[in-house]
Amino acid sequence: MVDTTCHMSISLDGFVAGPDQSRDNPLGVRGRELHGWHIGDPRATEADKVAKSWLMRPRGAYVMGRNMFGPIRGDWDEEWTGWWGNEPPYHAPVFVLTHHAHDPIALDGGTTFHFVTDGFDAAYAAALEAADGKGVDIAGGASTVRQALNAGVIDELTLDIAPVLLGSGERMFDGVESFGFEPVEVLHSPLTTHIRYRRVG
Repeated sequence: MVDTTCHMSISLDGFVAGPDQSRDNPLGVRGRELHGWHIGDPRATEADKVAKSWLMRPRGAYVMGRNMFGPIRGDWDEEWTGWWGNEPPYHAPVFVLTHHAHDPIALDGGTTFHFVTDGFDAAYAAALEAADGKGVDIAGGASTVRQALNAGVIDELTLDIAPVLLGSGERMFDGVESFGFEPVEVLHSPLTTHIRYRRVG
């Protein structure tokens, strides 16, 4: 069985995004501070490069929440196609959880966004089928990862723990009652501690 993975940057106080996500602040206010290790901070080290290779490894399909796809709430803005331009980094089918139906959006490089209104289980099942044995990644955000953890589908979880206190925003572990993982690899840099966990059993 090919693994289901998840890779998230997180603050010391448990937030994976800052408050007030918007078009000007895709990661919320101060959320970018969690991601310097892979988006251009000159203090990044070889450890960060290794962790970035974990983050960017190809997967057969992805599951993400609507908040990660974009800042739009309620009815769709038909011009919005995601944060990533004409060629998103996924190069595979992406299943977006939403309460508002939308036709699929096919972009360059093999990424097609499919919009699932029947909940996490339906999106994950569709991703497994589309992945065709190449593995599924739970791409975020916080609510989607919580649902995946509670469903017990994540085999490998990587956390990039930044030495940052955000104080508010999107928390990942609220409502998750058990962890069930053990650390198998730890890398350090001035910007973050990368911990790769595997599911126990």
